[in-house]
Amino acid sequence: MTATTENPNVETLDISPVGRVEGDLDVRVSIDNGVVVNAWTQAEMFRGFELILRGKDPQAGLVVTPRACGICGASHLTCAAWALDTAYGTEVPRNAIIARNLGQIVESLQSQPRYFYGLYAIDMVNEKYKGSKYYEESIKRFAPFTGSSYELGVTISGKPVEIYALLGGQWPHSSYMVPGGVMCAPTLTDVTRSWSILEYFRRNWLEPCWLGCSLERYEEIQSYEDFMAWMDEKPEHANSDLAFYYKAGVDYGLDQYGGGLGRYITWGYLPHEDKYNNPTIEGRNDAVIMKSGIYDGATDKWITMDNTRVRENTTHAWYSEGPDDVHPFDRTTNAIPNNQTDFSGNYSWCTAVSDFELGRCEAGPFARQMVAGGTHGHSWQHHDPLVVSMYKALGGPSLHLRQIARMHETIKLYRQAERCLREFRLDEPFYIKPKVRDGKGWGATEAIRGALAHWIEVEDGKLKNYQIVAPTTWNVGPRDANENPGPIEAALIGSPIANKHDPVEVGHVARSFDSCLVCTVHAYDAKTGEQLAKFRTA
Repeated sequence: MTATTENPNVETLDISPVGRVEGDLDVRVSIDNGVVVNAWTQAEMFRGFELILRGKDPQAGLVVTPRACGICGASHLTCAAWALDTAYGTEVPRNAIIARNLGQIVESLQSQPRYFYGLYAIDMVNEKYKGSKYYEESIKRFAPFTGSSYELGVTISGKPVEIYALLGGQWPHSSYMVPGGVMCAPTLTDVTRSWSILEYFRRNWLEPCWLGCSLERYEEIQSYEDFMAWMDEKPEHANSDLAFYYKAGVDYGLDQYGGGLGRYITWGYLPHEDKYNNPTIEGRNDAVIMKSGIYDGATDKWITMDNTRVRENTTHAWYSEGPDDVHPFDRTTNAIPNNQTDFSGNYSWCTAVSDFELGRCEAGPFARQMVAGGTHGHSWQHHDPLVVSMYKALGGPSLHLRQIARMHETIKLYRQAERCLREFRLDEPFYIKPKVRDGKGWGATEAIRGALAHWIEVEDGKLKNYQIVAPTTWNVGPRDANENPGPIEAALIGSPIANKHDPVEVGHVARSFDSCLVCTVHAYDAKTGEQLAKFRTA
């Protein structure tokens, strides 16, 4: 795929694919004097789960949607179960809420080292950085298959989901969460085994390798100044993968680009086991431990997020649904067959998702941490000021800070997993049979990659409508009706491209959002159509 331009100084590179979990992501960037001046993100694979589920038994979502993703099926299962709970008006016992939360947490924990070492940090050994004083050590730690931290991180990532298998019988693609609770009843032996698995993860990677200190010491860090002081406090801190990555990333210049929109959205997640036993759509925000919200960097303000604020637009997507912004409850998916790529028209299977008031927003761990720094919400809900402090001290967002925020959250997830194991009451029920009825339902959570929600409508005992807005939809979506770029499109603009034959900077930005299906990348010269390079990014 090639393009022409009226400006002879502008070259266009088509990179196909830059990977992501949900399917192939293609990126087009226009480069002027070594800097990206425009970008388009293109989701090339039609998934069609909304069409598959239309007319099916309502509980089909519990089986089908976890297959939407092979790495975060628990998050889809969580949404599917809560959507039915709100539609049916169920009662969910506290043990069931804990078991649901624990399953999602441990799945997210496994994703952290697997993503960082297996997908993201590999780019730290790119030849572009040979002149850095950190380059040789990057190779020792992060080189694929041979790096010391790579090997440990990828191996250790399999441990947390052993806990998921104790709950759901298997991982991935378990369907143990159902309306009214869960189809499991952990024993004391299961809880004890889960504690030992968590401790193994902590003692063999999280503390000695990633942090170089105890969780308790790291949790004392509350600000950018605290973090900088911590890095130099002890040799073990300075030699940790976290401190090494931070210093190498700054030396590489990763803190200078890839910032994006500056608006961040999270649904919040982990319903409290004593506050969401009779779930409703309206009552969710007041019941989640990790609070919902939007942070607007332009105004330095936080607001609470709820499902009524979401809009989808298909102006530049391969759907024939018109130019209007539509709430997911009001959307009917109508795919365009035999579509053609037209970057001034329709060019993606992703919709453009926005907040009805603030517009396009970034989703993901960075967004969660920016919202966690707000003072909105309830006093008992989670609050963490570190990433907001770093954001302000460093002058705003970057792909580097996005990565720090993601890995910082690992400690929070670990602590919540511990809390779940402490809170089980094994002599109490895990399931209360619901009364099936028609109605509308909504289930939301935070997958490790960001804000995920399912909207359903049950009519005459069948699914009349099923809509999914995934983190990838928020981040990879194309331009909207007003030509506003999506989060990754915006983050790519301003990126320096040192070598158009090996545009590693595009990979940095895309993978900082966790676009994680990594494959062969091709780059083409817009003027000649000649393939400039073909190389593997992982």
